[in-house]
Formats: sequence, C-alpha cells, structure tokens
Amino acid sequence: MTEILNLKSEILNLPVMEHFYTIQGEGYHQGTAAYFIRLGGCKVRCVWCDVKDSWEEDAHPKMSIAQIANLAKESGSKIAVVTGGEPSMHNLERLTHELHNAGLRTHIETSGAYELTGAWDWVCFSPKKFLPPHESVPGMASELKVVIFHKSDFEWAEQYAAKVGSACKLFLQPEWSKEKQMLPMIVEYVKSNPRWRISLQTHKYMDIP
Repeated sequence: MTEILNLKSEILNLPVMEHFYTIQGEGYHQGTAAYFIRLGGCKVRCVWCDVKDSWEEDAHPKMSIAQIANLAKESGSKIAVVTGGEPSMHNLERLTHELHNAGLRTHIETSGAYELTGAWDWVCFSPKKFLPPHESVPGMASELKVVIFHKSDFEWAEQYAAKVGSACKLFLQPEWSKEKQMLPMIVEYVKSNPRWRISLQTHKYMDIP
C-alpha cells in the first residue's frame, strides 16, 4: 500500500501502556490472532472502563513508532490492533504507515471521540455517551460495537446504526459487570432485530489479555 504522509505525521513516538500478541476477543474478528498496541491517554473515561490505568497519557513511557512496528512484525501476527485508552487522540499517520510497511493490516478500536488519522484496514467504532464521537467517524466504520450497560443503550445503538455505512457490521456487547443482566435482553433484541449480532468478551472467558 502506497501512502503519502503529510507534515502532521512527523510524530515519532507514542505513549504505550502495553503491547502484546494475543487472540482478538470480541467483535467481528473474534478468535483471530492479533498484536495489540494499547496507547496511553483517554478523556472519554467510561465509568465501567476495565483499563483505567490507560487514562493518564503521561503515566506511560513513549516508544518510537519504528520500534512499535518492528515488535509487531516480529510477533508473526498479520494484524496490528491499535487501542487504548482512546487512540484517536493521537496522530497515527506514521504508525499506520510503518505497520503497513512491516506487512501488517491495521485495525483500530476507537470511540471516535476525535477525527481519525492514519490509513486503516478496519475501524471498530464503539461510541460512548461520556464523550460524543466526531461527526466524521461513523462513516468510516467497518464495525459498530455498542456496549450495553443499561436498557436505554439499545436506542443509543440504533442512533449510530443509522449513521454508519450499509456494509458496516453491527454488534451489541454486554458490559462485563452486567453481563448476566444485559445478555438476555440483548438476545431478545437481536432475535427481533437480526441485522445486529452479539459480541462477547471471550478473552475474559479464556483468561488471556
């Protein structure tokens, strides 16, 4: 893939909370091997977030983008998933450029709180009520994944389903601490609205990162 980088992309380092090779646990690519790059920094701050340690950008060491891409390549993975925190707060043009040069597909998991930068092969868009998405992001989504924490979240999900493209895959995912309460509601909702699918956090069942 040929990419033209503009001057904004001259960022050479990013705050990295953790990086690891594992199995994608949720959404459309569930069950697929992937190298995860979790960036530090998040102003969305969901009350039920399970990686609150990622919120403070300055709490995490900066790694060179070249090093990040090299580690992803050395893992043997074909996919690099950039997540957070909220990765869209960072300029990711050079990161996606280097990951593509290393032969990896680029996936991002984002609330869409900021305008996306970079060249993405897959955009998992998971909007949050705590900080509304940038208007440009829904149209870029490959996958819409809405976390169901309360029964009112079904209406929230439909609002964003109306904004994504016709090819976007639609998923409803129970918030982990309320899974037993929310999952039966999701099952019934999907049965009545079969364009939606159910996403589960299977990595937590498998006890892997």
